[in-house]
Amino acid sequence: MRKIYSVGFPGISPFVKALVIANISAWFLLVLVIQQFFLDSPYVFQFLGLVPDIFLSGYLWQPFTYMFIHASGIFHILFNMVILWMFGSELERLWGSKFFMIYYLTCGVGAALIYCIVLMAVALFTEVPLTGVPVVGSSGAIFGLMVAYGLIFKDRILYVMMIFPMRARTFIYFLAGIEILSVLSSGLGGPVANLAHLGGLATGVLFLIFWKNWHTVSAWVKRKKPHRLHVVRSEDVEDRRRWH
Repeated sequence: MRKIYSVGFPGISPFVKALVIANISAWFLLVLVIQQFFLDSPYVFQFLGLVPDIFLSGYLWQPFTYMFIHASGIFHILFNMVILWMFGSELERLWGSKFFMIYYLTCGVGAALIYCIVLMAVALFTEVPLTGVPVVGSSGAIFGLMVAYGLIFKDRILYVMMIFPMRARTFIYFLAGIEILSVLSSGLGGPVANLAHLGGLATGVLFLIFWKNWHTVSAWVKRKKPHRLHVVRSEDVEDRRRWH
């Protein structure tokens, strides 16, 4: 019989701990202190957040830095950090810190690029202008973690809203459905960047598929790799016969 466990709050893993510290430090120093008390305009969000209409103007760092900037309200960063702790710590222990770091950052950057590409395509083929509203937060990367958790620990029981039990795989389908409906209902200009969330989900799935296929092909190539030919001298053969 397959064992089914419910997800809880595991001990925090090393890279997840570093991410939590980095996010909280950036939020406190840049948003609560510098932005609130020293700047008249939202320069922190414009410069370090993800702003599609200026991203290609040379602000190429934004798909990375936006992950570490959160809204000034505490619930945005609190929710993201709790989810990062819950899902990320177990994945890091399973994968190791290096692979987890690559996966996390790839999902965050991938979510940003998908968001910008879709918005640029819409602006190109319609009369909807490219938005200048900054996108901030680590939600894209965290959605990538959640889809990985759902694919790896398929039968784990999660409690949605701390009440409703649901298998991890079903929870991912449920989550993706909510994000799709949110995009369809509120469009691309809503207060929540649901498209970036979907971008994180898609990037996570594509990354894991690519990684699995790459390892399969790599293992096949190693099995098919021809053996090297070694030249054996006649005197070596005589020595082997003498000693055996």
